[in-house]
Amino acid sequence: MKIEQLIVQQLYNSKRVTLQDIGTFILSGDVQVSFENDKDPGMPANAVSFEFNKKASPDEDLIAFIVSQTRKIRPLASSDLESYSILAKQFLNIGKPFPIEGLGVLQKTQAGDYEFIQGHTINAKLDAAPALLKEKRDEEISFSTPPREQPGKKWVWLLLLFLIVAILATLYYFLKNDNKDKQAEQIITTKDTITKPKDTVIRSTVVIPDTTVAPMITPKKDGYTFKVVIKEFRNKDAAEKFYTKFTNWGYKFVLYTTDSVTYKIAVPFTRPLSDTLRVNDSLRVFYNARTYVETN
Repeated sequence: MKIEQLIVQQLYNSKRVTLQDIGTFILSGDVQVSFENDKDPGMPANAVSFEFNKKASPDEDLIAFIVSQTRKIRPLASSDLESYSILAKQFLNIGKPFPIEGLGVLQKTQAGDYEFIQGHTINAKLDAAPALLKEKRDEEISFSTPPREQPGKKWVWLLLLFLIVAILATLYYFLKNDNKDKQAEQIITTKDTITKPKDTVIRSTVVIPDTTVAPMITPKKDGYTFKVVIKEFRNKDAAEKFYTKFTNWGYKFVLYTTDSVTYKIAVPFTRPLSDTLRVNDSLRVFYNARTYVETN
């Protein structure tokens, strides 16, 4: 539907219509327009007057009428009307008359004003156009429904992403803890593999010097730089029993006392004293005991 048809129809309906930056058209109140016959009715002389105004504001009632007839959104209808006014001014500014079908002709005077010459026929029938536009708009509305389903799909993707992240975090946690357990076992590189009775294999994580130590040797200078005490006894027999049992299994221990009251089972080392902290920490984990270091 032409925009000028809507402008003329609104003039017939409200008796007044304004074009932005051009002026206002006014239909005489005693003029009755009828479309009962198929022929276009004639326009009475001086039925339409025009008030020139280069600062005329947009006609909000006209915009609302265009929206109702075309089913367009208001900003788009306003833009169409503004484009029509700009086109009219371009014609007028180059000296050409601007016809408005069913209403008359606008032209520019030598003084730079706009004047209106009324036409003699009315041609503003709006029978089929709104129905066609409405059908087209209904098709556009039908295409606007799918985006409403998008938020649901978005939440599904977010849920899947959350589950993937949670699974990866769980795997990382267990792998990290498993690595910690393995690192706790691999404390000091072992030289020998010690076997228990019944062919049970035990991995020793401590480098132990191959030295045979007799029980109850308590010299001050025994050839070791330091010893890591792993167990203490108040009873000599119990200490010797423990010592004999584990040395028979292949452990390299020394049994000694410094005060004839406390009997100590220790692992001897000839390493530098700078290794005491690392070796003590390693044996504490390996034997699961409250170990400590004694130096000569």
